[in-house]
Amino acid sequence: MVCYGAGIVKAPDIIARLRKLGDPARARVSRRFFKTGPGEYGEGDIFVGVPVPRLRKLAQAYRDLPLPEITRLLKSPLHEARLLALLILVARYRAGDGPSRERIYTLYLENTRRINSWDLVDSSAEQIIGAHLRGRGRSPLYSLARSSLLWERRIAIMATFHFIRRGEFEETMRVAEILLADPEALVRKAVGWMLREVGNRDRTVEEKFLKPRYQKMDRTMLRSAIEKFPGPLRRRYLRGEA
Repeated sequence: MVCYGAGIVKAPDIIARLRKLGDPARARVSRRFFKTGPGEYGEGDIFVGVPVPRLRKLAQAYRDLPLPEITRLLKSPLHEARLLALLILVARYRAGDGPSRERIYTLYLENTRRINSWDLVDSSAEQIIGAHLRGRGRSPLYSLARSSLLWERRIAIMATFHFIRRGEFEETMRVAEILLADPEALVRKAVGWMLREVGNRDRTVEEKFLKPRYQKMDRTMLRSAIEKFPGPLRRRYLRGEA
């Protein structure tokens, strides 16, 4: 257990601390930024207004929190509590041995419905799911990519960033193929982003993927994918003449 002062710190204590650290004005901005209104992707999410740098410091302070307490944070209705849980898990995964990493990976997959915003996905999928599948079978990525849950599909493509950073592009292309016509903008944007990251390292590989497919791609996905292309080449793609 994590001990501070005279007592053992548990998830409710940390949540109470987050509420005290919160800034109502920042919370209002966050509610708008993360689209928490009726019918929006973050509908009903609760923010207390703790900035991310402060959450990262707290993640270091609570890095030894037991997994059951981290899970309780991850199940909190507070957005910042869920993000804090994921930041702790990322740090623990990075420092852990084989069995502890396996437990974190399993916990993550069991709680994907709680990883329900783009910032939560983007701060953890690469570092936990991508890292864990390196050197292992990649079939969990394809299962996530075919999920009915928006956030699992974003997890699938964002997890491939782990491979991209190591010059391995095949998994990104396979997952992108599955998600090419995804109905959710938050997934299509992530696909475009990961294709762009591939192109930043090897434009030939990205173009080999794009040329047979780009005319069928969502415009937002395409613009993101070709954002770093030279101007004349980018314009040819946008005109459908590549």
